[in-house]
Amino acid sequence: MEAPEFRDFAKSMVDYIADYLENIRDRRVLPEVKPGYLAPLIPEAAPEKPEDWQDVMKDIERVIMPGVTHWHSPKFHAYFPTANSYPAIVADMLSGAIACIGFTWIASPACTELEVVMLDWLGKMLELPAEFLACSGGKGGGVIQGTASESTLVALLGAKAKKLKEVKEEHPEWDDHTILGKLVGYASAQAHSSVERAGLLGGVKLRSVPADEHNRLRGDALDQAIKQDLADGLIPFYAVVTLGTTNSCAFDRLDECGPVANKHNVWVHVDAAYAGSAFICPEYRHHMKGIETADSFNFNPHKWMLVNFDCSAMWLKDPSWVVNAFNVDPLYLKHDMQGSAPDYRHWQIPLGRRFRALKLWFVLRLYGVENLQAHIRRHCGFAQQFADLCVADKRFELAAEVNMGLVCFRLKGSNERNEALLKRINGRGKIHMVPAKIRDVYFLRMAVCSRFTQPEDMEYSWKEVAAAADEMEAAE
Repeated sequence: MEAPEFRDFAKSMVDYIADYLENIRDRRVLPEVKPGYLAPLIPEAAPEKPEDWQDVMKDIERVIMPGVTHWHSPKFHAYFPTANSYPAIVADMLSGAIACIGFTWIASPACTELEVVMLDWLGKMLELPAEFLACSGGKGGGVIQGTASESTLVALLGAKAKKLKEVKEEHPEWDDHTILGKLVGYASAQAHSSVERAGLLGGVKLRSVPADEHNRLRGDALDQAIKQDLADGLIPFYAVVTLGTTNSCAFDRLDECGPVANKHNVWVHVDAAYAGSAFICPEYRHHMKGIETADSFNFNPHKWMLVNFDCSAMWLKDPSWVVNAFNVDPLYLKHDMQGSAPDYRHWQIPLGRRFRALKLWFVLRLYGVENLQAHIRRHCGFAQQFADLCVADKRFELAAEVNMGLVCFRLKGSNERNEALLKRINGRGKIHMVPAKIRDVYFLRMAVCSRFTQPEDMEYSWKEVAAAADEMEAAE
């Protein structure tokens, strides 16, 4: 394919994308296909001769769309949102065209330098402490990871390297194996499963600390767990504080847990994957109280800030612990400017990295902070609208406080009734939700996910829930 044909193909695709997104609410949100549906629709092997791009375009509706779950539909309420916007889509086009692999500064200076500045822009929007920002002139700085799961693991590995060095200085007779067997990290029982997985990948023990009645990790519970482990001869080294848990969007008390961890010389990693986007709004920043006690902070603009996946923003007060832990420096990756700018390959697990900062640059410039704030506030308002509809129906109850764009609710009665309700809702295929369970109480989660959502969509979704409950009652 040469440039003239590319121009026609790309223009046709842009029109298709715009039509798809602007009319997405008209599609059934959940596909009706069964596993294995796709293979019979395409040839068993790649074509020997090139095909026409027009035929590829035709096959999108025939082959792909029947098996797509439409995450950006206003009727999609599962998990948490994944962001999407036209500026970010265009930025990904440019990133694909430049197609650099920005593992070092010299591999593409703009790729590294725009990322440094964009993480400073973003950190200022959140009012992060200056120690996290490259522009402060200190050690700190930001990096774009692929996911929050990666950030949790990277922070854990940095904390592990830091504690290994500290313990060896105090106990030079201990070898790595002895020290690693004693290391222990901490997270709330409500923390994301990726925290537990980070412990498995990092080869260390992670302790699950019980949350309070509001599903938050509290300072006294963390202090008690650390003191018990110290008494048992273990070495506390890492604590994850979650701001916006997956089950119910609860906020651990960073203002309590941070000082406790600091007192015990434990690395504090803040996981704000979903809710962190809301901290661009001043009225939600109280959830960040205590952020000055953190060693690393992470949230996903690709969840709720209109930046397409993947774009997980991570800041470190002292990146040297991560850089030194990951530093493998073969001759073919060395360059004359080492030390003058970050080589981001040392800040992450993979070597290669795409030009992801373009997405942030385009979105921040073409929306502006005010419109991004309005987007967050609109979603929070829609969640409250849905919650009001829920409590107005005497058959239902809220299962947790309404936080951000998430409503946790259930039919009054047994877990089995709620499992049956969710099965019926998703079976109807008009909206999509997923469940959660806290302290053996099963409930449904309604997350506001689409930037296309309007008040009437909340009414539609609630009517679907109520209709499914009506059907259940009629069948009982």
